[in-house]
Amino acid sequence: MNAKENVIASLAAALGTELPAAQIAELLEVPKSSTLGDYAFPTFSLAKIRRQAPPLIAQSLVDVIDQTGYEKVVATGAYVNFFLDKSTFAQDILATILTEGQHYGDSDLGAGGNVPIDMSSPNIAKPMSMGHLRSTVIGNSLAKIYSKIGYHPYKINYLGDWGTQFGKLIVAYHKWGSEAEIKADPIGNLLKYYVRFHKEAETDPKLDDEGRLWFKKLEDGDPEATHLWEWFRGLSLAEFNKIYQRLGVEFDSDNGEAYYNDKMDPVVQELTDKHLLQASQGAQIVDLTDEGLTPALIKRSDGATLYITRDLAAAIDRYHKFHFAKSLYVVGSEQTEHFKQLKAVLEKMGHTWAQDIVHVPFGLITKDGKKLSTRKGNVVLLDQVLDEAVDLAKAQIASKNPDLKNADQVAHQVGVGAVIFHDLKNDRLDSFDFSLQEVVRFEGETGPYVQYTNARAQSILRKAATNVDLTTDKLVLTDPKAWDVLKYLADFPNMITRAATEYEPSVIAKFALRLAKAFNKYYANSKILVADDELNARLALVSAVSQVLQAALDLLGVQAPAEM
Repeated sequence: MNAKENVIASLAAALGTELPAAQIAELLEVPKSSTLGDYAFPTFSLAKIRRQAPPLIAQSLVDVIDQTGYEKVVATGAYVNFFLDKSTFAQDILATILTEGQHYGDSDLGAGGNVPIDMSSPNIAKPMSMGHLRSTVIGNSLAKIYSKIGYHPYKINYLGDWGTQFGKLIVAYHKWGSEAEIKADPIGNLLKYYVRFHKEAETDPKLDDEGRLWFKKLEDGDPEATHLWEWFRGLSLAEFNKIYQRLGVEFDSDNGEAYYNDKMDPVVQELTDKHLLQASQGAQIVDLTDEGLTPALIKRSDGATLYITRDLAAAIDRYHKFHFAKSLYVVGSEQTEHFKQLKAVLEKMGHTWAQDIVHVPFGLITKDGKKLSTRKGNVVLLDQVLDEAVDLAKAQIASKNPDLKNADQVAHQVGVGAVIFHDLKNDRLDSFDFSLQEVVRFEGETGPYVQYTNARAQSILRKAATNVDLTTDKLVLTDPKAWDVLKYLADFPNMITRAATEYEPSVIAKFALRLAKAFNKYYANSKILVADDELNARLALVSAVSQVLQAALDLLGVQAPAEM
């Protein structure tokens, strides 16, 4: 039982049936100043129950709380303030972290449930831009977090490899492209054709009709359309995989929209059999008026399917494969209405598991305040950003540590890690403007700052040249300067659970920043490598900080070099 759980148990014992433990946990606070204690319980909610003034209730609780294991428990106004026994707390938390090792923070909350995660999902024949970064790194981090708490995540790269855009691309290739150009620069030239198509279509609407016609041919298995589609897809995947390798992201499936091309008819038939399809201006829709949503367009008037048709087939297929506990879709906020429609249609079909589908939306990355757009050619290529980030990291490493071995490898870990961390430290729903100079700094709220803090801790341990003795009486740490560090270390398991519950990797990133700042403050004000009775305990603290920082960075998909 950790310190917070002990406090909750103490209050539960004192309150009896007045408040359940879950409600006590929700009310429990951490005071802004440690002079007011380590945990504080407000008694306002009990005033109506007991018909007493909150300060009187606070004092009455203090009178009956068992104070064994606490430095003291006092009433301050309407609050019950708990001061933890620092030496006991230090022994317990340090022993737990260093004994459990990489399993510190593990839980069986997920009970082995499957969690497919629809993520990344770039469009074939287009380069991966900064616009694809968020879905990729948020999804990857959530997979790691969910694995940590006992789920089985399955990362699915639901490639945009089907749809009218491929008809448009085929038209553009026929009109302006060549095999030689494609071989010379596959993605660059495919993008060029795509951008030109949309520019020309602004004044020539017939191009859109041609694009729809070629996509219908592709759906019908036309040999030329199929050949070009397979060619474009293969070239694109090869380019995508180079970037995924740099990001350290792997997938369990690359089944994109095309995979469901032969799985849509049964869905349409089920909708028909359940009398859910309606004709509307020649198209087929599901009316969602009662759900407060616009109609779900299942088939166009020309018989072509749409995104939602394929997503219905994909959702049903995933349920049959995984019988999932949750099914996550890490897709931008602009698709919120689409996922509301998807769940509503599935529920109308009688699929009760649709309630376990979770859209995990996120805000935009902008550049100089402008939205990134492939159609308009306003693209910031992800591989170029990673190159520049690595170069910036390499320059800073060269000035700070010119003799560093494996400098190129560390520069890659720092540069790429900086880009990932910057994305994940932002609240998922927030949009932000991207500035590489701000991202790859070794000071401030950045990934390199956290990595450098871990490297500093590793350096201290190398200089100490001794193993930590985990005997409990050797872990007594009374230095008040270490107190904030210890409390953050103890809170790591709670942060993991919160990040999972809120689908919010930024909880972990912000925790890592707080822990790094607390440790650096401790380092600046304490002499660690002094041969006295608490040296072993201080080294245990340094080791625990390094271990937890590495674990937090790993949950974000960021590497932690031992030297920088």
